Amino acid sequence: MDTQQNTALTRALAEVPGPLPTSGVIHITLPHTDRFTVVGNHLAQHPDLSCTAVGLAVRIQSLPQGAKVGIKALAAHCKEGEKRIAAALRELEAHGYLRRVRDRLPSGRIITRTVFCNRPAALLHPRRPAAEAPAPVPAPMQEPAKPEPTPAPVPAPVQEPAPAPAPVQEPAPVPVRIPMAAPPAPEVPVAPPAPSAPLFMPRVPPPTAPKAPRRPLPQPSNLTPELDHAATAFLSDLHRHAPQFFLSENDVRRLVPGVAAWLERAARPDAIRRALTDDPPHPLKHPAKLLAHRLTELLPPAPPGVDAIAALDRPRPRFAVTPFQTCEDCDRAFRSPDPGHCRDCRETRAAYAQAAAA
Repeated sequence: MDTQQNTALTRALAEVPGPLPTSGVIHITLPHTDRFTVVGNHLAQHPDLSCTAVGLAVRIQSLPQGAKVGIKALAAHCKEGEKRIAAALRELEAHGYLRRVRDRLPSGRIITRTVFCNRPAALLHPRRPAAEAPAPVPAPMQEPAKPEPTPAPVPAPVQEPAPAPAPVQEPAPVPVRIPMAAPPAPEVPVAPPAPSAPLFMPRVPPPTAPKAPRRPLPQPSNLTPELDHAATAFLSDLHRHAPQFFLSENDVRRLVPGVAAWLERAARPDAIRRALTDDPPHPLKHPAKLLAHRLTELLPPAPPGVDAIAALDRPRPRFAVTPFQTCEDCDRAFRSPDPGHCRDCRETRAAYAQAAAA
């Protein structure tokens, strides 16, 4: 069979103006009548944005107002995963196309709005100042039109040139040229201090930001042959309890010091196994990296020494508490180491004794 010819494509190529290039892309531009979005070349050909970020920006720009553009909402309609979508959104936020702002509703509730700008560079530069607008205003052009309807030159055509009204009319076009010489004035705000503060402040650091160095794998104070053998046996036997944690020989040798540090701190093998293998991510792509992370971050504290344990068993000092006594006269309860009378009864007795002595 002969190769099927696409007559529509051939006809469209014949209508392309100019000679067709021998290499490279050939554009067949058909006008859109509905369902289209205008995208600037500053976005489509952005040198620093990835293709994923450019495509995501085009998709967001084509959505209507109020459409959900969160990571999960975009992942539900795109083939890319949530991580790639999150990285693309960070790129757009770093270059000013996307912005997340917090706003307070009349009810007092604070919400986060997602703002997408198709031309962020236009927001960073100020618009043309209003001083340039009066230049094209037809006000100065109407001044020479006023002498036209005046029929004064008809009755006295000779007197008008004698008093030299012509020089009076010459200043009329002068104001027209003054705004033409004034453009240097609007050029002053070309370098305003306001744009020094970027309009779009990224809330998430870009993917190129330096990451904090990883903490080293814990090391035992003394890697004895017994500890080395026990840690090697523990890691080699780990896949029997958790099949997804199948380690190579290099991984076992690299993780042995971390397990030895746990064993040196009196951690039981079953407790170490639960801490390292419980609730792993699905799917688990790098079991050795997960084990190294958990061995570092979940390292138990060193067991307390003999002196610290003895301090716990040491009896705590007791405070002497003054007991309650009952007054022999008024039966009132009061605190005193010895039985007798309360303070009021003692004062009353002293007053009676003083009066009797007087």
